[in-house]
Amino acid sequence: MDRSSLIALPFVFLCACAGNEEPVTTVPSMTYPETRQDSTAGDTLHGTFISDPYRWLENDTSAETADWVTRQNAATEAYLSKVPYRESIAKRYEEIYNFPKVSAPWKVGDLYFISKNSGLQNQFVINVREGLDGEDKVFIDPNAIDPAGTTTFNMLGASKDDKYMAIGVQKAGSDWQDIEVWDLTTKTKTNDLLKWCKFSGAAWYKNGFFYSRYPSPSKGTELSAASKFQKVYYHVVGEPQEKDVLVWEDTKNGDLYVGAGVTEGEEFATLYISTGTDGFEQYFHDLRTGHIPSPQTKWVPLQQGFDHKTSIVGYEPKSSRLLVMTDVEAPTYRLVSVDPAKPAPTEWKDVIPMRAELLQSVSTGGGLLFADYLKDATTRIYRFNSDGTGEQEVELPGLGSAGGFGGKREDTYSFYSFTSFTDPGTIYRYDYVTGKSEVYFRPELRFDPSLYITEQVFFPSKDGTKVPMFIVRKITVERNGKNPALLYAYGGFNVSLSPSFSTSRMILLEQGGVFALANLRGGGEYGEDWHKAGMLEKKQNVFDDFIAAAEYLKAMKWTDTEHLGINGGSNGGLLVGAVMTQRPDLAGVCFPEVGVLDMLRYQKFTAGFGWTPEYGNADKSPEEFDFLRKYSPLHNVKPASYPATLVMTADHDDRVVPAHSFKFISTLQREQLGEAPVLIRIQTQAGHGAGMPTSKIIEQQADKWAFFFNNVGVVPLTRKPPKRPSDPPCNVAYPERGISPRCDRPNGIVPSLAPWTRTRS
Repeated sequence: MDRSSLIALPFVFLCACAGNEEPVTTVPSMTYPETRQDSTAGDTLHGTFISDPYRWLENDTSAETADWVTRQNAATEAYLSKVPYRESIAKRYEEIYNFPKVSAPWKVGDLYFISKNSGLQNQFVINVREGLDGEDKVFIDPNAIDPAGTTTFNMLGASKDDKYMAIGVQKAGSDWQDIEVWDLTTKTKTNDLLKWCKFSGAAWYKNGFFYSRYPSPSKGTELSAASKFQKVYYHVVGEPQEKDVLVWEDTKNGDLYVGAGVTEGEEFATLYISTGTDGFEQYFHDLRTGHIPSPQTKWVPLQQGFDHKTSIVGYEPKSSRLLVMTDVEAPTYRLVSVDPAKPAPTEWKDVIPMRAELLQSVSTGGGLLFADYLKDATTRIYRFNSDGTGEQEVELPGLGSAGGFGGKREDTYSFYSFTSFTDPGTIYRYDYVTGKSEVYFRPELRFDPSLYITEQVFFPSKDGTKVPMFIVRKITVERNGKNPALLYAYGGFNVSLSPSFSTSRMILLEQGGVFALANLRGGGEYGEDWHKAGMLEKKQNVFDDFIAAAEYLKAMKWTDTEHLGINGGSNGGLLVGAVMTQRPDLAGVCFPEVGVLDMLRYQKFTAGFGWTPEYGNADKSPEEFDFLRKYSPLHNVKPASYPATLVMTADHDDRVVPAHSFKFISTLQREQLGEAPVLIRIQTQAGHGAGMPTSKIIEQQADKWAFFFNNVGVVPLTRKPPKRPSDPPCNVAYPERGISPRCDRPNGIVPSLAPWTRTRS
């Protein structure tokens, strides 16, 4: 199961902030589409009646909801159409987005699979070549199969004999996936087709694979009804799905996620069972006896209960032991070895002991172990022998995010990617024997990354906790208190935010804007303690951290309230919704994207039940109802002057159903006392974000930035770019930031002179 279940051009934009140029006049008052209220709708929870007048919008297939969506989109389009530079933003975004993008090669026998996008193709094309230096041939071109660009194809896994590949197919952004099987000898699709899969991989064993699926949903409820009773099956290639063998189910508790895996040599099958997105149980089954999967398959517990996270990384033949990553007695995680005959935790032996830094993952390849650590939200990679000896740090190109290094035991090399806020992803080939890296693919950019600088600062939250934040800007940007700025965060589900590239952000940065990314509690940047400090009844810590981040940016004169935007998606959409209802005066613009905004009913839709370990459940107890109600964005909209707000969602989002956004914007439009626009943009034929075609990405991001600039008083101008300054000598310090980023820290992060400056150890 996938548990992550988330260029110099003729001109550039320059900004003219309020006071320097006449800003585009915003619409002085808004007339919003009428939204019917049902005064009788609601629930009585623990003796309290909770009114829900827009509950009818939860019916995403009704004609009335469809009409409402059309009218709301029309109102938003009418507003955005009056922004004169909207098309110019779209044009510039298309230009900087239009560069070749290439994935790291994936070796399957003598074949190498590489996903490529020439620049503006809606979806990546999967290519295959004979040998690493062979000629690319199209394996699957989603753009030819679906000209609308709303269908994605993902390689889930290859059979051990390298004859077959399982492919996941998703349409219109939905989490539902079909699984196909492709013959790698003929490069053609077989007749195998598995329906109603979700959050599933394909774990190959002999002539088939384990996968997860749900019962067929009732017609018309596919995108909204709660997903219940996920099961694990074993599919044999060539057989119809009806003959798949059930290998695990729970007939009593339907609110479980479950998935299976198989170790590299098919020695063991693994089973993962979770109540949601926090802790999970881990089991294994010995396949070395040639076992045929069946409902009687015996699963040996490695960890039971849902208080911890223990996962099997692989099997080490030399020691005949399982390699296991766990947070048991290790809140920042460790790697242990386990004798399958004695799996009790008291028998576990440390291979890579716990450190102060977060151990994000461990991969294997070439008979080696590669440990991926996070130090103050930036990647460190260390390689070890299979027994944990021989530690060596892998030299990365700078401070950023890296991933890869995995391969088979017999491989002699692998690939990894490195990205930062100004590097969209360079692919490196890594030699297992020599430990050396060499560039395999570096994109040709349509902007100059050396003109930008990234700093990391630590600011105090409300309770004094020091919270890290990255600040990205042009070298020439000064602290004038008026810079357009966007603050982004997530703060939940143990998710760590490390430096990553966004073409969309360049629209802001090119104009002298400031981008800030805060690593709030609730995330995983510092391990389980950091995560738990922002979940359940402690969720308010996350909002306090975000508010403190915004206040810090203003106190340090990077921006002010009028020029600040706040942004987050999914759980981050909840973050923005909660903060803007608690502090309507905090920022000038708000972007809650695909947000969880109704905290009293979220668990009743699609995969929402899986978030109860993180948030709590209002139905469960008065205590959980009380703390959820206190911050639930939908239930805390009161008459006030709210910032300019563009709620963003999609009609096929079956992760966070669009009803969250529908009800929230209806309430916000009803209670808005100020003149700032509060609108919703509903993307059609799209889902939670993954797999969105390039054309829709460009449209969506252009609208987002047009809305932002228009409401912070910034007029993008088309002018010739300024002459690039000459490089300063490496021994000359820049004011406010230390040394030249073009000297010993390429693509790196330099210290700020702000309080609690970080330095790399």
